[in-house]
Amino acid sequence: MSENNLNQNNNSFTSSTFWIALIVVVLFLLYGVFATESLEAASGVAFSFAITHFGWLFLIGVFVFVAFVIYLMVSRFGSIKLGKDDDEPEYGRYTWFAMLFSCGMGIGLVFWGVSEPIWHYMAPPYGTPESAESARLAMSYSYFHWAIHPWAIYAVIALSLAYFTYRKGYPMLLSSTLVPIFGEKQIEGPIGKIVNLIGVFATLFGLATSLGLGALSVGAGLNMLFGVAATPALGVGIIIVITVAAIISTLTGIDRGIKWLSRIAMVTGLFLLLVVFLVGPTLFILDAFTIGVGDYLQNFLQMSFFVDSIGENPWPGWWTIFYWAWWLSWSPFVGTFIARVSKGRTIREFVAGTLLAPSLLCIIWMSVFGGSAIFEELFGAGGLTEAVGAGEEFGFYALLSTFPAGDVLIFLGVFVVSVFFITSSDSGTYVNGMLTSGGNLNPPKPIRAVWGALEGGIAAILVLVGGLSAVQTTAVVVGLPVLILQVLMIIALVRALQTEVEPAAKGKKVA
Repeated sequence: MSENNLNQNNNSFTSSTFWIALIVVVLFLLYGVFATESLEAASGVAFSFAITHFGWLFLIGVFVFVAFVIYLMVSRFGSIKLGKDDDEPEYGRYTWFAMLFSCGMGIGLVFWGVSEPIWHYMAPPYGTPESAESARLAMSYSYFHWAIHPWAIYAVIALSLAYFTYRKGYPMLLSSTLVPIFGEKQIEGPIGKIVNLIGVFATLFGLATSLGLGALSVGAGLNMLFGVAATPALGVGIIIVITVAAIISTLTGIDRGIKWLSRIAMVTGLFLLLVVFLVGPTLFILDAFTIGVGDYLQNFLQMSFFVDSIGENPWPGWWTIFYWAWWLSWSPFVGTFIARVSKGRTIREFVAGTLLAPSLLCIIWMSVFGGSAIFEELFGAGGLTEAVGAGEEFGFYALLSTFPAGDVLIFLGVFVVSVFFITSSDSGTYVNGMLTSGGNLNPPKPIRAVWGALEGGIAAILVLVGGLSAVQTTAVVVGLPVLILQVLMIIALVRALQTEVEPAAKGKKVA
């Protein structure tokens, strides 16, 4: 395989990828504004088709990703650097981890840390609702949906991009990861453009939905603190403030705004986690963590392949398959950003940092917040099921209100949500800048501002017209082509790694 760089066009405003993406996004936005019901109907049909007919493929594919990245970590390939042999990491481990975690999971964990376990407690995959059995299932399935599997999805794209960019010298574009399969000429043509456009659209729709959901979460916190009515106008105002902050952050670059905001998000999030652990039902949290992890590990394979084969249990489609498709739709954005900040690390260190460490933190977060919520329902005053039933965005704050100094904790919670909110948005804006500027590792500031403003505008308009659910569904549908793309990435990466390692192995054999 040639290691020459693919031709890059770093002038974003003359890039065909930029203009194609911009035109399609604007047309989609106009469709959502003027034909909201039609968009919701069409996206609903596409979503149902993907979940019903390809649910099995999502489950098998994502499990293969888990097995693949773990294999790379323990195999002879683990010592290969994502860069030249003498390259050193650009960022310290804490800063690196803070950036990848804030980008990949931060706001989602806060939004769902209470609401998902409560939903599983109320409506488990099987067994009796609101029972001791459903409480155990609530914890193990929350771990399952937020730990190993989603981070493996991110790791496949991130590892492929970092390898082909920093070790092989190709631009940081999704298309670069397929050179061993299609060759440089094909990748520079229509195939490459289609692959990169899939990444742009997945990032835009995923971030627009995230902005909408984040606005709901911040609005719910303000409602509980000050009694502010959670109206569409409030949601739009929140989106505008967050968008402006995210644009400022992304314009300052990774080494300033994004890096420091990620650190702040991690510190405040961990502080809130520690407070709830200490003032909450500490012993119950530890017990829930222990038995939940045991159930998770014991039933790992069964949970990985649990699907409705006879049409009587829609739960896997509502939760697991939906989540896998959702994480896949996010993976071009998260994977690209993780790759951008991972130069100089070995494959073994990379997998440990992007798979094992964040999975453990997700489990701890779910144990503390989800465990406290389950305890409140089983042994406390209850009320969280009603709060979550009224809207998932209220669950997190409803739990915080049950502790001493609840208003202070809710205020801190709103701050944590807002900072995680900004870090997700500015990271996505930076990624779209790279994808539409020929893989430029430092995309021009104007292009970052354009994508940041466009993301905020999409989210604001959709909140006003009620089309957020349609875009969320559309983003999930994008997960199917991304799944196929990741399978191709694995094939290409294996080919490249074999050509790198085999000559040395042959030399030893001859000697």
